[in-house]
Amino acid sequence: MKKGFTLIELLVVIAILAVLMSVVVVTINPAEMLKKTRDTKRISDLDALRTALNLYVTDVGSLRPFSGGGDFVTSACYSHLSVSTSSLSCSTLTVTTSQAINGNGWIPLNFATITSGSPLSALPVDPTSKDGDNGVGPGGWHAYVFKGSTASTTFKLMANMESTYYSKDGTGDVEKTDGGASDEVYEIGSDVSGL
Repeated sequence: MKKGFTLIELLVVIAILAVLMSVVVVTINPAEMLKKTRDTKRISDLDALRTALNLYVTDVGSLRPFSGGGDFVTSACYSHLSVSTSSLSCSTLTVTTSQAINGNGWIPLNFATITSGSPLSALPVDPTSKDGDNGVGPGGWHAYVFKGSTASTTFKLMANMESTYYSKDGTGDVEKTDGGASDEVYEIGSDVSGL
């Protein structure tokens, strides 16, 4: 008598493995994990920018090269991005994707003029932004926004989170709990409630 598995036994084992794999994929949710990873990068990027901007303001004493007071807005998003949130639309902002730190980047401040040198090698851009991408993903617009006031030398950095974890009302909600003016975007800086 030959020993081995019957076709029915093999099909049952394959079916059980398929069900187990489905449960694992649903539990892990790789798409949500990728969104959470990008959100973590957004938080880290904005924190590094806030530190660099605080150092710049402390060293230079103003938000030069802007003069005459008033507020300004720039963004690391693309000109064809028209989805808006918090009264901001990338089509109405000064738009550039340049990561230059010499005043020609999307934040038009020359970080190289800081006495101790620039804390950044390049200005970060949103992890979903790339050439040919409009920055609009499943969670809406994704770009870094810089709002500043030359009159008060205050600034705010903003980004929109895409994961359910970091978004409004999620477990790690940073949009609603950051103390900023909007519950729809993550805001950090020297004046998050104003500007």
